[in-house]
Amino acid sequence: MIQRRRFLAVSTAAVAAPSFLRAQSDPFAEAVAAARTLQQLHTLLVVRDGETVVEETFGGPGPDGLANVKSVSKTIVATLLGAAIDKGEVPGVEASLGEVAPGLIPNEADPKVAEITLEDLVTLRAGLERTSGPNYGSWVNSRNWVANALSRPFVAEPGARMLYSTGSTHVLGAALAEASGRSLLELARDWIGEPLGIEIPAWTRDPQGFYLGGNEMALTPRAMARFGEAIRRGGAIDGVRIVSEEWVRRSLSPVTRSPFSGLGYGYGWFTGTHGGTDFALARGYGGQVICIAPAKALTVVITSDPTQPARSGGYFGDLLRLTGAIIDAA
Repeated sequence: MIQRRRFLAVSTAAVAAPSFLRAQSDPFAEAVAAARTLQQLHTLLVVRDGETVVEETFGGPGPDGLANVKSVSKTIVATLLGAAIDKGEVPGVEASLGEVAPGLIPNEADPKVAEITLEDLVTLRAGLERTSGPNYGSWVNSRNWVANALSRPFVAEPGARMLYSTGSTHVLGAALAEASGRSLLELARDWIGEPLGIEIPAWTRDPQGFYLGGNEMALTPRAMARFGEAIRRGGAIDGVRIVSEEWVRRSLSPVTRSPFSGLGYGYGWFTGTHGGTDFALARGYGGQVICIAPAKALTVVITSDPTQPARSGGYFGDLLRLTGAIIDAA
């Protein structure tokens, strides 16, 4: 509450300044000043029209240091699904788990598990009991993360409502690995890292060797900005395409809605509108954010302390106000 009051106080003071003084100064100065009041925030990058116009470090490793991007990993895996479809490794989002990776389905699973589609997984609508939140610890301490996620009871019909669950994205990543015959790390490096010229280090693997789909990836803020810019421009940057324009369009079109933030959710991206401008967010625990606003030719990257929560009614709300201020200034 104290941080939010300070954020609003800074914003109000800035608005009270004479308009001609604000016009002569950096248009993002007010947002940067407000960002300084957010104690969890580590790095803020703003790219407008392809040019980095803000690069501020308030803590943490800085723009060239690796940051645990937490569930921004889900957006990376969603992009890998699009690339896999583009390359013919999987037939499409309508393909079922039983078609793409039947070997992942445990014998004790409900027969409906085989009917879960890749779209159900990427939009977090598998219908199975969540592995995130209070269930996360027991899930990652299980002997088989994929089997554990797929053996849980159905609490909704597949394709119905959003159930935020890292297990769903982990199953998706494992399915991509099974279908392609390559690890998720290899796919991420070959289809995203190498084309964009960014480093993607190895990260957490489950007991069966599948890289964790949906958490614990590490990227530098500049790498996050590079990825965000590629998606903001329709899946390509500097003549290099990582995913089809059609996939980007579908990714940024909401098909469900978060019960926590109220934001829409497409293929790995949260979606919303600020002041008439549509934006999309990749969001990770603690306040790791890639925000793109294509109509403003804008990409915003935020890294924060990954050990502290960032709830919709708390620090994440502060970050939404910050990105809103940046969108207004662009």
